[in-house]
Amino acid sequence: MAAKVKKGDRVIVTAGRNKGAKGEVLKVIPAENRVVVQGVNVVKRHQRPSQMDPGGIKTFEAPIHISNVAIVDPRDGKATRVGFKTDEHGRKTRYAKRSGESIDV
Repeated sequence: MAAKVKKGDRVIVTAGRNKGAKGEVLKVIPAENRVVVQGVNVVKRHQRPSQMDPGGIKTFEAPIHISNVAIVDPRDGKATRVGFKTDEHGRKTRYAKRSGESIDV
């Protein structure tokens, strides 16, 4: 199955504590159906010191389920679903179903 959400995509969170937040996908974990979004689901962890790291309280983005994010439509900035088309060169590209605009550049 082709990936509907990829690294670097602009997404909006549709459910949960961070509903309405927009951000860029930093990492996709397809085996767990999860994505890491910049500035969303920020958690704090106590880190023990090591030789390389002084330790302390670290903040980072935890993964959220892929069903809780939607691609941002390039035309109007609202949530949209993703469809697939083949372009004139025979390549499979993603497009926003809301506006029909291409997501892949």
